[in-house]
Amino acid sequence: MPHMLTRRAALAAGAAALSLPAALRAQPAEVKIGMIHPVTGPLAFGGSQCRLGGMTAIEDINAAGGLRSLGGARLLAVPGDAQGKAEIAASLVDQMAEQKVAGITGCYASNLALAATQTAAKYNIPFSIDSGIADSITARGLANVFRFFPNNTTMTNQAIACLDALNKAAGGPAKTAVIVHENSEFGTSTAKLLGERLGTIGIAVKETIGHATPTRDFTNVVLRIKSAAPDLLLITNYPNEYQLLLRTVYQQKVNLVAAYSVSGGGFSLPFAKDQPQVSQFMIDYNHWHNPHDPRAIAFRKRIEDAGHVFGWEVLFGYFAVRVLADAIDRAGSIDPARVNPAFAASTFSDDWLPYGPTRFVQGQNQGARGLGLQIQDADIKAIWPAEFADAKPVFPRPRAS
Repeated sequence: MPHMLTRRAALAAGAAALSLPAALRAQPAEVKIGMIHPVTGPLAFGGSQCRLGGMTAIEDINAAGGLRSLGGARLLAVPGDAQGKAEIAASLVDQMAEQKVAGITGCYASNLALAATQTAAKYNIPFSIDSGIADSITARGLANVFRFFPNNTTMTNQAIACLDALNKAAGGPAKTAVIVHENSEFGTSTAKLLGERLGTIGIAVKETIGHATPTRDFTNVVLRIKSAAPDLLLITNYPNEYQLLLRTVYQQKVNLVAAYSVSGGGFSLPFAKDQPQVSQFMIDYNHWHNPHDPRAIAFRKRIEDAGHVFGWEVLFGYFAVRVLADAIDRAGSIDPARVNPAFAASTFSDDWLPYGPTRFVQGQNQGARGLGLQIQDADIKAIWPAEFADAKPVFPRPRAS
């Protein structure tokens, strides 16, 4: 008799399951999210920061009940280390496709993102860019690639507007510039945009200097800067080179109206705290939170209280996962044929960023923007535009003695 009852119960359960709609029967218990970042090698700090943000987002989404349209399915991270190499980033996509990921985020560096997204397009896997600002990432017509954050043209145009506003407010002391950039897609494309736009605000470019990543000695570069005697030094490069260049500028006592970067990889709280004399009054146009939103303040405190560094890369990683998960949830499916259109139609607004309304055009969010930031007294402050500022700019900076 016990055996018969068990069999009947099993048959009843099976019949009940079969009576459910197919979509509900097929809901996954876990939804896999691939994460491709350089967590070893010369780009490891920035890649690890993006990874921290992404993992924190997964933690928050799961704690809030998972993906509701998929029966509370939890997100499961599938991480991969790109090691700073484009070919590895591409191969990781192939591996993640085999593991049936529902989407991928990454890749910190533009050259890694270009390779990874091209491979992801073969599988139509939704790809949510975190850090990686090259216009070409979303300008190639790939229907599976989305960037919630600003692209290079947006960032550079806004950076030029910020610089113009600071310079005019100070009476126009900056009239000339030297541009120094790392020579991959990120730095080269940014330097080109800067060179094209500085003249529109009355600043003449005296010289443009490219360098490799890694570079271990900037003595000759700084001698060229000193010889050109510009009012402004504009730089775009990754963390190690960024900070080494500025240390050399400080040691050589190069007098500048300002040192100004666009998406500066080394513009960070550790740089501000560990090298206060070198970093003081450095200006960067970059991604940042809205300093007047209490949620942003609480998030930064949470990251720092856990013993981590808080930086713009954490925000990139966090919201790249959040907007991807939102698209999957609204699609009610992990089928790319449904997720990609849901992503394209996204109006995601659950953020604490200084953004306008979300609207994707060819994968690029038109509402994204950065902020003018400055290191002041070992902290990062927003200085432009006024509605998001939490400090007044110091421009020009005090002259080197």
